[in-house]
Amino acid sequence: MGIKAVFVPLARTTFYMPSAEENFAKSVKVLKDIFADIKTPDSLITDPADVAAYLKDVTAPDLIIYQCTTFIGSEFMYEIMRKFNCPVLIWATREPSIDGTRLKLNSLTGAFSAGNSVYTQGRKFDFVFGNPDEQNVIDTFVNYNKALSLINDLKELVIGVVGNQPAGFGFGTVHETDLIGTLGSRVARVEAASIMEKAKSYTAEEVADDLAELNARTINVNIPAENMEKYARLRKAFQSFVDENNIGALASRCWPDFFTGFGAPVCAVLSMLNDNNIASSCETDIGGAISMYIGSRLSGQATYFGDPVAIDENCDAIVYWHCGAGASTLASSACGAKLGVHPNRKIGPVMDFGLKSGEVTVIRLGSDKDGYRMFMYKGEALDEPQKFYGTSVTVKPEGGKAAQYVKEFVKDGWEPHFVVVYGDVTNEIKILCNLLNIRLFEY
Repeated sequence: MGIKAVFVPLARTTFYMPSAEENFAKSVKVLKDIFADIKTPDSLITDPADVAAYLKDVTAPDLIIYQCTTFIGSEFMYEIMRKFNCPVLIWATREPSIDGTRLKLNSLTGAFSAGNSVYTQGRKFDFVFGNPDEQNVIDTFVNYNKALSLINDLKELVIGVVGNQPAGFGFGTVHETDLIGTLGSRVARVEAASIMEKAKSYTAEEVADDLAELNARTINVNIPAENMEKYARLRKAFQSFVDENNIGALASRCWPDFFTGFGAPVCAVLSMLNDNNIASSCETDIGGAISMYIGSRLSGQATYFGDPVAIDENCDAIVYWHCGAGASTLASSACGAKLGVHPNRKIGPVMDFGLKSGEVTVIRLGSDKDGYRMFMYKGEALDEPQKFYGTSVTVKPEGGKAAQYVKEFVKDGWEPHFVVVYGDVTNEIKILCNLLNIRLFEY
């Protein structure tokens, strides 16, 4: 969901207005390229009374961008705080010249004044410094747009939960009242048995498209036709649950129910859901599913959900693995999205490949006695061969020292499921955690 932003560019006419007006015009262009819904004035606002008039018809903005185009006093900010309680980005621009002559804008001092006003009121705010054509400035606004859009999406998110956590996997549950209070998301539940009963009710013709989807995206290595049809039935039943409840993320029971009750794994079903923008975790890990949703929305692609199963000293990296639910779109081009059988149960189809290489961010929304917290570190998914049956990826933390990192992760009590996000989303995660009051553990 997009956000509603308001640009409030302020100036005092006693300063050098040609430079102020040039920055204003460039700022409007940059912001309109980033924010689909942003209110901007026709000219600089130079009187506190004009701020109230400009904001008169604004209701419930998600972000105020407060530009001290020149030095201004706190009276401008007081009017904004009186009317709104949304995050504020205070923006100071550079002096046009530092040459021993006139101080032309004094924008930075205006930002200090504004920051002091917001800070003493205990409001959420941030600061950006630079001219509108600077990449760090543009990146800040892009990241805020993405993070705030995600926060709005989380408020509307329905998390589908299939069955309960297996014995000993209680870390995957969430307190639904806390979930609504922190993220705004809600849960829709169904029993695994209900999914299986629905799957049995379809005809072969009704699941033909679901089977065709899997065949089109994967390399079939002699999985029996009977197992492929069972997969397709489960795929259709899961999609029905998703569609009926407007689900955006899903946490599913997997073992032993679908092996013993249906004779097929659910791994490949979750893989296809991830490929189709429904972030889906196994072992009914709700926090993991939310983490996948966060990562996929920020990166624009599927994420990977895995256990930290080994330290590969040869490449100073951590191996993340799971039985076979990795998204087919994440497969390494060297092997492709190959189908196989479950490494323990010996039933297919499951995904069986190594993941692609590239820059990654590893995250996890977890909790402890003090509430929600977020795990994060930057790394690189290495171009390494598949390490175990199932799906796996080898991640080298930025700067190496994998064994030292793992020791810290265990000592800090993190849940044993993590999400590998392709790309660098660290700045967006920082903004997200700050705005939602989630403690961030950055390694």
